[in-house]
Amino acid sequence: MKAFIALEDGTIFEGISFGAQGERLGEIVFNTSMSGYQEIMTDPSYKGQIVTMTYPLIGNYGINKYDVESSGPKVEGFIIKESSKIASNFRSEKSLGQYLKENNIIGIENVDTRSLTLHIRTKGAMKGIISTIDLNPKSLIKKAKNSPGLIGRDLVKEVTCKKSYNAKTVYSLSYLSRAESKDALRQNARFKVIAMDFGIKYNILRCLMDIGCDVTVVPCDTKAKDILAQNPDGIFLSNGPGDPAAVTYAIEEIRKLLGKKPIFGICLGHQLLGLAFGGKTYKLKFGHRGANHPVKDLKTGKIDITSQNHGFCVDIDSLNKDEIELTHINLNDNTLEGMTHRKLPIFSVQYHPEASPGPHDSRYLFKRFVEIMEQYAKKN
Repeated sequence: MKAFIALEDGTIFEGISFGAQGERLGEIVFNTSMSGYQEIMTDPSYKGQIVTMTYPLIGNYGINKYDVESSGPKVEGFIIKESSKIASNFRSEKSLGQYLKENNIIGIENVDTRSLTLHIRTKGAMKGIISTIDLNPKSLIKKAKNSPGLIGRDLVKEVTCKKSYNAKTVYSLSYLSRAESKDALRQNARFKVIAMDFGIKYNILRCLMDIGCDVTVVPCDTKAKDILAQNPDGIFLSNGPGDPAAVTYAIEEIRKLLGKKPIFGICLGHQLLGLAFGGKTYKLKFGHRGANHPVKDLKTGKIDITSQNHGFCVDIDSLNKDEIELTHINLNDNTLEGMTHRKLPIFSVQYHPEASPGPHDSRYLFKRFVEIMEQYAKKN
């Protein structure tokens, strides 16, 4: 069935539907990863976005119940060059097209994804629409122009958990870790961590548990006093979608947590920390999305290849350098990728050290979180 993609600037791309039928609005972005399409589709950070995969063949290893980062797909739509006709993997349970249909996600193939990606890189990420029901270009362009976009939009409340839960409930979903029992996790847990859920990925929770953390996940609007009342050893600020400046309630509560406990932030959590420190954020031209972004550690000079997914960034010049030390920088565009407080036990990174699949260069950051919690405990 024929399907159209329309961008707010009037550009039209044509393809063929291979997922659900219907119409979806969202920001059109691209991801440069060669694999990991299931993790990408289920990453809550993609809420509000229609993802284009730059690798030409997607779906060749199918879909399974383990390679998910949340309860289900969060993308608004999925655009690819070609859907593999064969799904070959011993864990494969269904095809990509079947998965999209079951979860009511529109998928479009036979699209010139290189041309679409080049257009976004040149013009910037923009509002768009994908449709299998309205094939009128003028109508689609008008809908795209009138859509809300991401700036000033709080999407966190659409992906956060409804109530608190212990991360052990999602640990068993990991294929690599399913042999671990909940009793073993409980015995190995040395630190109590509260994770604020702005759209948290399951693999972050697994990484925290693997290093000895008993993790309780709480909704995005949880009050600082309620978090501190649980007397955690550390607080984790998760990734998530949308404009960080729009999540004012979280920024306010994070400010109340500064200096009270060790804090580690990733992606949106990093941006919210920047805002809580008094800094500013801004929207990148086309964002960073993929599994191959070079990041330099300014302390060691080491270069890590990182997995990234963000469209907003902390403004380096807006931070108070007397209080905040810049620790990591993106070598593609010199944007901020990491920071630490000079006096308080707080640090954060813009990229994803928990990446799976993806480079594991930065997994050491979870151990650093443990070290900071250990040092804090000894002093207090």
